[in-house]
Amino acid sequence: MKYTSKAKFAHDQAPSTGVLLVNLGTPEAATASAVRRYLAEFLADPRVVEFPRLLWRMVLHGVILRIRPGHVARAYAKVWTPQGSPLMVISQAISKKLQSLVNQSLPGPVHVELAMRYGNPSIANALENLRNKNVERLLILP
Repeated sequence: MKYTSKAKFAHDQAPSTGVLLVNLGTPEAATASAVRRYLAEFLADPRVVEFPRLLWRMVLHGVILRIRPGHVARAYAKVWTPQGSPLMVISQAISKKLQSLVNQSLPGPVHVELAMRYGNPSIANALENLRNKNVERLLILP
């Protein structure tokens, strides 16, 4: 994720605080195509797989992303709920509960956003949402 220095200060809005809840991530669906997109992003991160980049990209795109998504999607399907990924469902519930608690107990506007390191909602989109809400202070909770 690249740093963006776009100032979006709105004089007609009070400055606010943001809370960014960050989790690792999950595929958007228990399907081979969704798992392929998720694995491609996750396994392309050099902090996840420390291997010579060129060789790793050939293995990743030539072998792993052709074979593993179907197997992994079947494993996800076993734990998937009607609402979606258990990680996403639980994370969304935590986010809503935290928003409710801060609304009741803290003065001023506090905005809670959920983000995933890999997949959606992305950290970049969550930060953009907070920026659009005139957030000047940010607390990140992993």
